[in-house]
Amino acid sequence: MLDIVGLLQTEKNEFTRSERALTEIVLADVDAVLKLSIVDLAAQAEVSPPTVTRFCRRLGCDSYADFKVRLAQSRFVGQRYFAPATGPSSVHEIAQGVVNGIQSIIYETFDHLDFAAVERAAESLVKSSFVLSFGSGGASSMMAGEVEARLFRLGLKVASTDDHQLQMMRAASAPSGTVIVAFSLSGNNAQLAKTLAVAGEYGLTRIVITRSASLVSAQSDILLPVNWHENTDILRPTPGRYAFLATVDVLAQTVATRLGPSAVASMRRIKHQLVVNRDGEDGQPLGD
Repeated sequence: MLDIVGLLQTEKNEFTRSERALTEIVLADVDAVLKLSIVDLAAQAEVSPPTVTRFCRRLGCDSYADFKVRLAQSRFVGQRYFAPATGPSSVHEIAQGVVNGIQSIIYETFDHLDFAAVERAAESLVKSSFVLSFGSGGASSMMAGEVEARLFRLGLKVASTDDHQLQMMRAASAPSGTVIVAFSLSGNNAQLAKTLAVAGEYGLTRIVITRSASLVSAQSDILLPVNWHENTDILRPTPGRYAFLATVDVLAQTVATRLGPSAVASMRRIKHQLVVNRDGEDGQPLGD
């Protein structure tokens, strides 16, 4: 779907004077323009109707009517991003909003955590021969790497990737006993859902951390649902990734507890090398 508004915003400096006049009118009030005839819009911009038609064609539209349809679609998608951004402006207010949002979502995550599902997921990981961790995009790819960081130090064989094609290939070639841990912040990652479907065909256990009742959640054997209400402040980073991080930490510690001595032995070896080669004492984290 052609994003007319985005195109106008990025290309307006390349337009002619008449095209810039039309652009300014459109961006100033999209809803009003949707109600205007080509004659009315031309009159407001002080150009001719044929100029409006040429303007529409330059944007990839067949006609003024097609332009209005595409403009309406752009208006419908991401409506929050049309109004001027409102929210805190001082660093103190911004920090307060960010930290309060993080605290709220962590407590909400605990209140809705499926403890039985976490136990099943941990048992599957303890019994696994290999673990694959999948995620793509911003937060989900970070979480895939986080699972690798959490589990290898417990002595588990684990690898992560955020590449869709590699995810598909690794799922298809995974040895028996492989468990997949997959992340999708939105739950709408169609390529990840396809990969998980392939993994299911090969009998791999699929632990999925995503929104409930979503495209990706439908391809899970063990679902750890993470649901939250997104920010109304469009400038604030999503707190959803903290819900994912808290869920991963709960899962990782549960796995470590179930593994017991073998996890402790693996971590001790890592700590020994960090103390000898980096820290000189054992009070630092098991990593950096």
